[in-house]
Amino acid sequence: MAQATEQQTIPAQGKATSPKSSKMHRRSRSGCFTCRLRRKKCSEEKPRCRACRNLGLECEYKRPNWWSNNDTRRKQKDHIKSIIKRTKTNEKTSLQDATKLPPNMRHAMPPPDMYGRGDSEESDDFDDTALDPAFASTPGLYDPHAQQYFCHPDMFGQGYTYEVDVKTERQMYVNDIPTRRDSSISTFSTFVPPPAHSVLPSFTGDDYLQSTQFETPTEDWNGEEGLDFNFFDFSHGPQVPQSTQTAQIEVDDCDQPLLNHLLQNVLPMVFPILEVNQHGSVKSDVILPALETNKAYLHCCLSAAALHMKSLGLNTSENIDGDVLRHKFAFVQEVVGNLGADSNHLQVLEATLGMISLQCITGQADDMERDIPWHQHFQAAVELVRKLDLPQMLEQIPAQGHVAHPPFNMTLTAWIDILGSTMLGRAPVFADTYRNRHLAAGSTGLAELMGCQDNVMYLLSEVSCLDALRLEKRLDDIGVCSHVQSLGQQLDATENPNETIQHPWSSSGAIRPRQLSRNITAIFRKALRLYLCSLVPGFDRYGQASVNLVQQIADMLKFIPSGPDGFDRSLVWPLLIAGSSSTPSSPFRKVLAERIGLLGVSGNTGNFGRMYKLLNEVWRRNDDIILSATVCEATPVTAGALSPNSSPLPPLNTNVGPGSVPQIRSTQEVHWRDVMRENCWDFLLI
Repeated sequence: MAQATEQQTIPAQGKATSPKSSKMHRRSRSGCFTCRLRRKKCSEEKPRCRACRNLGLECEYKRPNWWSNNDTRRKQKDHIKSIIKRTKTNEKTSLQDATKLPPNMRHAMPPPDMYGRGDSEESDDFDDTALDPAFASTPGLYDPHAQQYFCHPDMFGQGYTYEVDVKTERQMYVNDIPTRRDSSISTFSTFVPPPAHSVLPSFTGDDYLQSTQFETPTEDWNGEEGLDFNFFDFSHGPQVPQSTQTAQIEVDDCDQPLLNHLLQNVLPMVFPILEVNQHGSVKSDVILPALETNKAYLHCCLSAAALHMKSLGLNTSENIDGDVLRHKFAFVQEVVGNLGADSNHLQVLEATLGMISLQCITGQADDMERDIPWHQHFQAAVELVRKLDLPQMLEQIPAQGHVAHPPFNMTLTAWIDILGSTMLGRAPVFADTYRNRHLAAGSTGLAELMGCQDNVMYLLSEVSCLDALRLEKRLDDIGVCSHVQSLGQQLDATENPNETIQHPWSSSGAIRPRQLSRNITAIFRKALRLYLCSLVPGFDRYGQASVNLVQQIADMLKFIPSGPDGFDRSLVWPLLIAGSSSTPSSPFRKVLAERIGLLGVSGNTGNFGRMYKLLNEVWRRNDDIILSATVCEATPVTAGALSPNSSPLPPLNTNVGPGSVPQIRSTQEVHWRDVMRENCWDFLLI
């Protein structure tokens, strides 16, 4: 969930203020670097936050030297763990020593607080808001032992005799469906025994996210703590040193609404899988640094924001189309100027990849007709990738250990390259690099960026190469079948029987990143197998193997969170492959229609809306002969529950069930790639 931000407009320093320009200071809510390293929520108090103050840690708000690479971060994390362990041990020892003193000597010792922290700095500043004295007056908060909390121990001649565990549970429902369950347990000491069968009512304080940092050690995370939260090498070139808590982005007054819309509505949709794996990284490591230092990237983001506002009908500007074209033209000017001067290669690559990726999440299908095709942008990006020598840098990263990290721009390039090659029917540009990484069992970071594991994506690159050879008539049917069999065996080897597909939520309702990646990988693997089978001469979508694969993908979708905050938009390519091979009676079409309904307005925008439009046209053409013969079962999609621009289709005969072979069907079905070519749709469906 994207966190709320504070925005303040102030005049630019060192410049005369004018009504046409302003500088936006945006305060980051990521907290101090110590809390970010510990993956804890930060109170953001200065000079030291609450957690660092209570644990005796050094609170870093400016980017420290140990944040520069993963090795120093790991050493710093071990150092912090040792400090916390030593602090807790000392406090426990002090508490035990205090209880061993004679009763007449105990008044000389400072009273331990109810958490057993002893005489820590500002001991009344508790981390657990459920028992914070500031909330003592909250209506409905039952506090049966309030009078005994701060009693001196020598009142009874002994230390605290009872330990009381207070368990707080909170459940969140979305459309009457339980989606999140938070649980926390706090322990305190008291002299008075708690009443029998007493239960504290639910606390109605701050938002539910606060309780996640107090989850018990018994929480079932299935090893999710082993994730590397600093996986990528984010590089933005030399920057002016400044506080990491402030982002300074200069825009004209007329562009301020676009910037606000970008940060509030578009940013949460950028790289959702990366955001799950490295919470806050998309904002702090990708978007904000580029917006501050890269003019071309800023213009491409503002054009995407204007396009997104237009697609949602939020035409706050009278000339929203003019805003889109104005910033795209400014983007082209910046890129051409840098390329002509042969400078700022990293920034140009960053902006070019940003333009490609942002086109995938904003706008509608019709908006692409007047735009520069994505593959023309990608050609320029490929040249820059080669100039920066990113493929060689990737291949030099050892397969074992975590000494180095994949360059983020190379990982994003690989994602676009592999899936984009299937759109064009060509081999990936850097297919040799992916093949070498596959043979070395090395990671490119694709699982952390887009969800699907690297080994499956490497094989997808090989299948795309085979598809290109087939289309170029460089392989006969026997050669194609031989390669299909070999790649199918390699695909079988990527399956791990210990990694089962299951719901990706923990018992507290939070997303488990690794389980989500397993689920997405399983769907990509099935779609890749279906794509591989479609290369076999005489492939028939009504064959039992094809029907089973489509059915399995439909069944797996229930393990992917749906709705506007779900991850359907991360499955555009496998949904395209499964949908294009589905029969009119396939349950897949009904499942897809239901999930599109849950997406709401966002189901018609970006790549997801374009994929659905393409499938509608493929279904209309390939199902035409079957519909006219009235031999298949109607589904919500084939019955006319399509996009508003599609024509209603007649109802079908329901005498056959899912998977049945119709009596009449097309002998020469149109391929989805041919439909794109005939309609001049340059879609990048990733």
